[in-house]
Amino acid sequence: MKSKIHRVKVTQAELNYIGSITIDEDLMDASGLIENEQVHIVNNNNGERFVTYVIKGERKSGMICLNGAAARKVAIGDIVIIISYASMTPEEAKTFKPMVVFPDHNNQVISVTARG
Repeated sequence: MKSKIHRVKVTQAELNYIGSITIDEDLMDASGLIENEQVHIVNNNNGERFVTYVIKGERKSGMICLNGAAARKVAIGDIVIIISYASMTPEEAKTFKPMVVFPDHNNQVISVTARG
């Protein structure tokens, strides 16, 4: 695991869009996610798990929008976990500290922890 945004609320779902997840830029910065990076989404409300990529959303908007086919995997208000992974050598992995972001109920960053 490279980074995780833990328990963030879905604010939008746009079926008629070319796939991805739009994430508030503050959440991206705090977690170390970059635009176009692949992420895994885990929906705590319905158990869905799927893969998509990140699009930069408006800073301080709290936006978490699933686009395209992924919009069918969520409902507005669902709580999701967004996870990215990275490849590294075993030596790098032993000392790597992934960033975990904990947002509030408005999807604003309340704490960031380096885990490991």
